[in-house]
Amino acid sequence: MNATAPLAATRTVKLVYFAWMRERVGVPSETLDIPADLATIADLVRWLKTRGENYEAAFANEAVVRAALDQVHAKPHAALGSAREIAFFPPMTGG
Repeated sequence: MNATAPLAATRTVKLVYFAWMRERVGVPSETLDIPADLATIADLVRWLKTRGENYEAAFANEAVVRAALDQVHAKPHAALGSAREIAFFPPMTGG
């Protein structure tokens, strides 16, 4: 019988950061094991902010951060579902 403690349930996702989000986080993308109980983009953002000052800076104003699940734009309350890639970017301006 294995007496090791059970591992917390996680799932692996690729996170991609664009523009000043990338500059603040410090990497263009990363593959992370995130807690399986994170249900929405907003939940993920709150969890990311606990990872350090660079994430706190990148997500300081959650209202302006945009996201995409598997390359489809999504609102903060959108369910993560089975998304394999989650991208974060600032608002886009046209001209």
